[in-house]
Order: sequence, then structure tokens, then C-alpha cells
Amino acid sequence: MAYAIMCSGGDAPGMNAAIKKFVDYTKKLGIEAYLIYDGLEGLIDGKIKQASHDDVAGILHRGGAVIRSSRSKRFYEYKYRKQAYENLKKFAIDGLVVLGGDGSFRAMDRFWEEFNINFVGIPTTIDNDIYGTEYCLGVDTALNTIRDALDKIYDTASTFNRAFVVEVMGRECGYLAAISAISSGAEICVIPEVECNIPLIEKQMRYELENGRRYILAIVAEGTKKTQEIADCLENKLGMDTRVTILGHIQRGGTPSTFDRMMGFEFTIQALKHLQNSTNSNKVVVWNRGEFGLLDIETVVSNKNRVNEYHLSMLNQLD
Repeated sequence: MAYAIMCSGGDAPGMNAAIKKFVDYTKKLGIEAYLIYDGLEGLIDGKIKQASHDDVAGILHRGGAVIRSSRSKRFYEYKYRKQAYENLKKFAIDGLVVLGGDGSFRAMDRFWEEFNINFVGIPTTIDNDIYGTEYCLGVDTALNTIRDALDKIYDTASTFNRAFVVEVMGRECGYLAAISAISSGAEICVIPEVECNIPLIEKQMRYELENGRRYILAIVAEGTKKTQEIADCLENKLGMDTRVTILGHIQRGGTPSTFDRMMGFEFTIQALKHLQNSTNSNKVVVWNRGEFGLLDIETVVSNKNRVNEYHLSMLNQLD
């Protein structure tokens, strides 16, 4: 019996913890372990290598993924999916673990339908935008990276009586922005889940400035495309000396937190246990209320994740 692991789509801290646990745990189970390099592109091109402990030694502290990742336009074409399937058969691989997000799981769902691939997904994205799981691998480290940046921005904002507009990642999900705004005490938070009311923001901030506020921190989710509009409001309508900071890809990198490492281990163990008991799986491991579970890929990719009502209610307290 042989299993393989690969990464697909954007990178996230904790991937290396999952990769290391995959190799260590399969060896413990007496199962051959394979590493697929360069994601879906590597699967198409046959970049598959039998794993040894040396391949994963000393990688837990590293961000990114030692087996790398990719996005693949070729995988949309049947001939390349068939080529990928033939590569799995060439190495007699019976099960596949994929670290990825919504797009990766959609690709795997199609792959499973056509070739009956025994597959388990691990939700891995700093955006935390995968339906059915409270937590995706990499989120904790990304939030701590944002928190560190915001703490430093607060220092200069308060010193110079400035407004700072900070754009964070998240695609169409406002989770990173919402949690960062709540935990940093930001005055403004703009996320896709809530309609942005610029006149109301202007009215509230004007009132606070007239009553002693000296600086403003606004957190804007990239998916809203409202970063410059918020900056213009603060600069031109409220007269604040305003700076825009786009944190960008630093949110994806860096040393994984202890929590992301531990969750990388646990997600992988759950995935491997399920593969052992299945011959035709199309499941994603999920984590809710402190417990692990499994969801069909179709359920995951057919629904949209959003910031939960509890966190939205906490955001309302910023008003």
C-alpha cells in the first residue's frame, strides 16, 4: 500500500508540519510514502518521489512547503488529468492527501469523479474561507503576523496623530480582517460580509475626532476593494494625515505558530486514518468546536463560507 501527499494553490504556514507528520505516520503504519512536488503541475509531470525521513528532517520551523505548490491551468483539460492519474498508477499510489483550498478541492472532486481517486483534503489557507470548518491550516500564524504589524502601526499612528488604512488578505472572506480588527481594537473594519457605509463611517469618526480621538486604524479586507475609498474619506473628508499599508504576501510566510504545527499533525493523522478505511474517498477533514470530522467535497465546494454571526456581533461593538 502507498499514499502520496501534495500541496495545491496558495501556501500557508503549517504545511511542512503536515508533510512531516505524513511521512512519519505512514512509516509507522508500514505504508509507503510518496511526495508530489510542485502541486498539480508536478502531478501531471510525474514529479513524484518516494519519501524518506531525511526529506522531512528539520522542516517544522519553516514557512511555505518543502514540496512546493502550484496552480494549474492544464489540470482543467481531461488529457492532463488522465496523465496525472497514470502517474499515480505508475507508482501504485492507493491514496492521496491534498493540502489546499476551495479551488484545489474542486479540482480533486472532478478528478475523483473521473478516476475514483481515493482522496482526502486538508483545509489549508490563511483566508479561512473553506465551508464546513472553523479553522484552516495556516490561519493562526497569519493572524499573529497581522497582529504584530498592527501593533507597530499603532505606535506610529498615535505618535503622529495619523490615520492608517491596512489592507489584509482573505479573498472574498473577511475573517482575517474581522478577527484582526477585533483583537487590535481598530476603529474601522470593512469586510465583504457587511455592506460598507462610507457616510456612516465618516459621521462616527468625525464625532470621535471632535471628542478627543487623535488617530484612527482601519482594517480593510482585500475582497471589498474599498481600501483607497476609505483612505480618501479619512484624508479628504476628515482631514486626517492618512497612510495606506498593504500587508500582502508577508501574511502567508513566516515560522508557523505552535497551534498551526499541532493542527498540521492532527489534520494529517485524521486524513491517514480515513484513507486506511476507504477505497473511494472524496472527503475533507474539518474541525469544529474542538473536534475533527469529515465532509464530502461536494458539500464543501457547493457552499460559501462567511464570518460567523458571533464575530460579526463583536465587530458591531466597534461602531
